[in-house]
Amino acid sequence: MTTLNRTHDAARRSWVASANGHADFPLQNLPLGVFTPATGTKRDGTKRGGIAVGDLILDIPACRHHGLLGGNAETAAEAMSGGTLNALLALGAGPRTALRQAVFDLLAEDAPAAIKDLAPEILHEARASEIHLPVAIGGYTDFFAGIQHAINAGRLFRPDGEPLMPNYKYVPVAYHGRASSVRPSGWPVRRPNGQRKRGKEDAPTYGACRNLDYELEMGIWVGAGNALGEPVPISRAGEHIAGFCLLNDWSARDIQGWEAQPLGPFLAKNFHTSVSPWVVTAEALAPFRIPQSPRDECDPAPLPHLNDADDQAQGAFDIEVEALLLTAAMREAGAAPHRLSIGNTRHLYWTPAQMLAHHTSNGCDLNAGDLFGSGTISAPEDTGWGSLLEISRAGRQPISLPSGESRTFLQDGDEIILRARCTRDGMASIGFGECRGTILPAPTC
Repeated sequence: MTTLNRTHDAARRSWVASANGHADFPLQNLPLGVFTPATGTKRDGTKRGGIAVGDLILDIPACRHHGLLGGNAETAAEAMSGGTLNALLALGAGPRTALRQAVFDLLAEDAPAAIKDLAPEILHEARASEIHLPVAIGGYTDFFAGIQHAINAGRLFRPDGEPLMPNYKYVPVAYHGRASSVRPSGWPVRRPNGQRKRGKEDAPTYGACRNLDYELEMGIWVGAGNALGEPVPISRAGEHIAGFCLLNDWSARDIQGWEAQPLGPFLAKNFHTSVSPWVVTAEALAPFRIPQSPRDECDPAPLPHLNDADDQAQGAFDIEVEALLLTAAMREAGAAPHRLSIGNTRHLYWTPAQMLAHHTSNGCDLNAGDLFGSGTISAPEDTGWGSLLEISRAGRQPISLPSGESRTFLQDGDEIILRARCTRDGMASIGFGECRGTILPAPTC
């Protein structure tokens, strides 16, 4: 597991003024991404790797141009100088950690004056830049590790039976999603068409989704991959996880209810997935590792390929996650978004390492830049439920909004905003940036 070092020192400040006390991107975070500087800036016009610091983006190719990096940090910088971060993630933790430490020193308050003089050459305004999807995603797998969400959904659909399927506490359940429809925050979400059938209807009809929902999840970025036929042991699985983001697994509930049997999610899930565009590295999250939440006494112990003492001791994360809704009417009135829920990743039943170890346990090969979804993060309390399916009790209990509106599921013009923050006494708080998506009408059938 990653140990703490000078890059986690909360007392250190940056000469980039906006980084000091920044809600998401202080000096102690330094997340990785891909951006294009605004037209008219120096060295503009192409995608390149960058690191967010305060309200600015550090241009990694520009740092190389000025000879500011060396050794393993230069190796990492070269790997992220193109249009994706895949090559960097494939290098594993060593070069990535070296780059983090080198950039920390470049941006720290006590950096040499000569570096600060280069600010116009190596820093760009984030709001004036185009922020891209950080990797070329080869594979996307969405897990179901939010046990409270699984219980809530099970109670809604099987009120007279057991809410969890018999395999849930033995295996990290997942489905394979569609990598081609993953988009960065801010990309509009087109309401999908599909087959849907209400219980009272004799036959399905084809048309716009009636019950469009969000799911509040964390995204997990795979670093170094594994060869086909060579499982990653649980004791090494954490080494293959490069970083994290926010993820919204948009869900067409009415389409899902009709099509999901017997093979699971298909068109109800593959039309769009939103992610926050900055990769918050495993190294940045080191201060916020926590033990995996203890299982109930009657729960089975993880099977050997999922059971590692170190992972159980520090393989989970203390990340507060929040979902907010901004309707078209609220936006027009200049109102603030309404909080739908606030929860924490500590409620996930499986650790990221367990997800990765199980994914490869049959010999499946993962590649750098593959993406996992954690599954919907819901707290035991209803104030922390991570989807409208749960909050509205499958549409039976409308939510009243401060604007006087109500919702069971999402309407056209609604915007979902996901946020996440890590806090700990004695440590600088860090965040993930927002993951936003606004619903557009379905295309004409």
